[in-house]
Amino acid sequence: MISSMVIVFREMLEMVLVIGVLLAATRGLPGSRLWITLGSGAGLLGAVFFGVFMEQMETSFGGNGEFLFNAALLLMAATLIAWTVLWMSRHGREAGQRMQQVGNSVSRGELPFLSLAVVSMAAVMREGSEAAFFLFGAAQGMGADNGSMLLGGILGAVMALVLGALFYLGMIRIPMKALFGIIGWMLMLLAAGMASQAAWNLVAIDWLPAMIDPLWNSAALLSQQSLPGELLHILIGYDEAPSAMQVLVFILSLTVMGILYYRLKPPMKATTQNHQPA
Repeated sequence: MISSMVIVFREMLEMVLVIGVLLAATRGLPGSRLWITLGSGAGLLGAVFFGVFMEQMETSFGGNGEFLFNAALLLMAATLIAWTVLWMSRHGREAGQRMQQVGNSVSRGELPFLSLAVVSMAAVMREGSEAAFFLFGAAQGMGADNGSMLLGGILGAVMALVLGALFYLGMIRIPMKALFGIIGWMLMLLAAGMASQAAWNLVAIDWLPAMIDPLWNSAALLSQQSLPGELLHILIGYDEAPSAMQVLVFILSLTVMGILYYRLKPPMKATTQNHQPA
């Protein structure tokens, strides 16, 4: 029971935190919940499919199938999150001042709603399929009964959902004007962390050079297995012993997104003039 609880908690925590950030970032925008829900539902169906066939997928591509699957999902999610961040840099201040106008612009298709669905789908599919696969392995290895495994899984899911709900409720208490700036940087860190984790998967199968592995080891200061370390791993891709390639990908991704974020942001004066009454 304990093993299934830990497995489900760990995998679901990443799902709910990613979705919590997306929900907080799109709070008040008509239709955003529907797209995130649709993406999460599609991800759940994909997770069941890949969970069932994970063993076959893992042995594909010469035994590298799981790493390639994870890298592809992480890169796709990171790219779409970056796209959403760039949209926010153009419309975030407007959203903070006139949410109804943003709702109208959303209905015209300016907000990349499809990206919300795909990011939600990628998070749920990746973590859900891994949870299903790990639970199957744990049940086979320890001979645990189905009832005990199910109870542990339910407890782990409830714990992750509670923690995710608290995180979301904390985010929505931030004033809307400040929220977009905070969420923008959180999403950029999340995307850079996903790109770094994708690099880890590709380094593991020698598709990318590690360069220096590890570049450092901070396990004594902050273990990746601790709750703070796990949260940082989910939110920014923290690794206690990263390779130089992981760090390089993280820095380059964050730098490019940060530069574009501020270059695309409308000037304060121009935004103020646009909102003066006629």
